[in-house]
Amino acid sequence: MPSHKLSTHPPKAPATRTHPTQPLTLPLLPDLARTILSLWCNCTTAQCEKTGSQCETDGACMASTSLINGQEQHIRICITRDNLEPPGQPFYCRSAEGFLNIHCCYTDYCNSIDLQVPSGYGPGGTWGLVELVAVIAGPLFLLCLLLVVGVFLYQYHQRAYSHRQRLEVEDPSCDHLYLAKDRTLQDLIYDLSTSGSGSGLPLFVQRTVARTIVLQEIIGKGRFGEVWRGRWRGGDVAVKIFSSREERSWFREAEIYQTIMLRHENILGFIAADNKDNGTWTQLWLVSDYHEHGSLFDYLNRYSVTTEGMIKLALSAASGLAHLHMEILGTQGKPGIAHRDLKSKNILVKKNCTCAIADLGLAVRHDSATDTIDIAPNQRVGTKRYMAPEVLDETINMRHFDSFKCADIYALGLVYWEIARRCNSGGIHEEYQLPYYDLVPSDPSIEEMRKLVCDQKLRPNIPNWWQSYEALRVMGKIMRECWYANGAARLTALRIKKTLSQLSIQEDIKV
Repeated sequence: MPSHKLSTHPPKAPATRTHPTQPLTLPLLPDLARTILSLWCNCTTAQCEKTGSQCETDGACMASTSLINGQEQHIRICITRDNLEPPGQPFYCRSAEGFLNIHCCYTDYCNSIDLQVPSGYGPGGTWGLVELVAVIAGPLFLLCLLLVVGVFLYQYHQRAYSHRQRLEVEDPSCDHLYLAKDRTLQDLIYDLSTSGSGSGLPLFVQRTVARTIVLQEIIGKGRFGEVWRGRWRGGDVAVKIFSSREERSWFREAEIYQTIMLRHENILGFIAADNKDNGTWTQLWLVSDYHEHGSLFDYLNRYSVTTEGMIKLALSAASGLAHLHMEILGTQGKPGIAHRDLKSKNILVKKNCTCAIADLGLAVRHDSATDTIDIAPNQRVGTKRYMAPEVLDETINMRHFDSFKCADIYALGLVYWEIARRCNSGGIHEEYQLPYYDLVPSDPSIEEMRKLVCDQKLRPNIPNWWQSYEALRVMGKIMRECWYANGAARLTALRIKKTLSQLSIQEDIKV
């Protein structure tokens, strides 16, 4: 059989072809001008059975491997010259759907090779749409799950450590620097009062103190939890134990008490804050000075007071509130603070029968540099009975710090009414009552208080006989000026303090 041998050089003369099984070398596809001779290829189609599974073409031989029902199928065919377009990368020589591997060649019977199935395919390993989605979505799901768990763990540790101000490592070797064995509670309080920052003891010392306190007896309960009397190195301390759901109030109060330069004789002395795990739940402790008389509410229920006693209580309460409200400028300065829940139950009576303002869990701080207000992030509101008119009708300007101070002054006026009623003047004093006791129920709603205070504009009754006694007359005048509907018209804590100081001088009272 005649045949021709091709080379890369232009053909000089046709050659003879001896047998179809001899390979025909075709290194490069000829251009349209070159003479193309026929190739013999292996063929697996039904049409090729008559020609001995061979086919002849003027183009190329092709071998391919495909998967049909999970089984490998090897296909061999001829491709005509017309289908070898575009040149260089003919369409029929590219992989197509259903064919996993395709090979084109240009010599006789060159497509006799068996192509391999690419990895990831084959019986039991075919990757369809579902498998492909699973391979992609599976790792993404695990990554998202790990991120969620990571965020949860981060928040948990933030709450347990950063948020609660816990120290990871406590160095007992430092204890002697602050807590030598002969140091008493009085020494500790002295250190607190004279420390440069005025913001309390170092945290690890607070923790050491809290964990060596022995609880003695419960002395009070509230919505936050319980108050206990505890013993530390021979001295009494008060331990306020918050329930776990009041964690924000605990943290906020500890944070406010540790404000720089806050310590004052008429503000409850803060000693330490710590969280103690008793194995079942976490107890949130706030340790402070212990005052055996308890709250002003308790004290007035038990005792009447003299004119001197009334002025001392009123003046000391005003002094504490004035210091709280006051902003102290400087590197060791103090921001202005408003209480927001001032009432007789949140004022303690000290051994010398002066007041100490307590319970700062709802307090707000004012940053004068940025004119911003740091409002406590909890859902509690103040006590309804002591809410100012602008708080009850929600007209208070929350962006203006003086609004919060004015609301405190309104509540202070109600506290003064409670004190003055118990003043024994000329052998007359009245039984203790809460403000508005005769106008609202024991647990009034905000709506009931709003109608009374805002709509009807009622205030506690000031008896006419108070006019017969200078001290009671001055107290009555202060109260009225604390109760104005317009907060801006009310007295300031500093003005009240100065007025009562003058009264104490007139009455020759040593405060």
